Amino acid sequence: MEKTELYADTATAVPPPATAPTAQPAASDAALPDAAPAAGARRLLWHLGEMALAMLAGMLLLGSLWDAAGAVSGLAGALRRPDVAALVMATNMTVGMTVWMRYRAHHWRAVGEMAAAMYVPFLLLIVPFRAGLVDADALLLGGHLLMIPAMVLVAVRHRHEAPAPVRRNRVVVALAHRWPAGLALLLTVDMWVDPSVLSPWTMLVLPGGYLVIGMARRTLGGRGVLATQLAGLAVWVALILVAVTVGGRTADWLVAIGWLVHAGWDVVHHRKRRVVPRGYAEFCVVLDVAVAAVMVLAILTTDA
Repeated sequence: MEKTELYADTATAVPPPATAPTAQPAASDAALPDAAPAAGARRLLWHLGEMALAMLAGMLLLGSLWDAAGAVSGLAGALRRPDVAALVMATNMTVGMTVWMRYRAHHWRAVGEMAAAMYVPFLLLIVPFRAGLVDADALLLGGHLLMIPAMVLVAVRHRHEAPAPVRRNRVVVALAHRWPAGLALLLTVDMWVDPSVLSPWTMLVLPGGYLVIGMARRTLGGRGVLATQLAGLAVWVALILVAVTVGGRTADWLVAIGWLVHAGWDVVHHRKRRVVPRGYAEFCVVLDVAVAAVMVLAILTTDA
């Protein structure tokens, strides 16, 4: 175990110099009282924005795991009940929020109170829902509306809290560095439960993503870079047209092969650090291989 201190909302304090500081202009001194509250408000809003994104990530990433678990265990119907779905949603948001708050070095006390802000609104509304006083829409909408002031209250309560030391296992640190691969695997969990072959037109995403990101990052201007990306686009468009034309099992194999071959394209760009960020290339490698494997499984386990 190694102990690493991370600082959530405050910068590391710098000791004042031994000698007395020189006098500052009066205008700067006058601006300090107004600047501090403004900085605190921005920090609070930034923290709430981070929480919202972490909760959204938890819902998106863990939702597929719940779907897969429900299908395997036969509890898919129970998980779709509004009261159960509300608590599952609160759990997903809490997991995402907890991971991020601990990464930002918040104390477990603050994490626990923020988790309560996720659950308590739904728990309060489940009682009138089961009594037939509110419907499912009111349960879900009301829970989210009550969650907002509860989150703000917890954030304001702990806004001046000193950061907590965070212990991280070396294995956890290593896995955290591979988060693009982990994200890709999480996004494909539900595909393994019900494998199927994607439409040939989905292969447009493969070269299209590189072109869009390259234009946004302005990384297509190197020697031969744009020509290479356009050549890749032409190859996958040709493969799409062939798959659409022949149809049937041959088309299925062409789509699976197209996704798998693109993983090699990702590896080259990852090693050369060209066009896209390395994290995106790593994400694409794992995603392409996983999707291709799912489609091969679907082909081999279904009749022609």
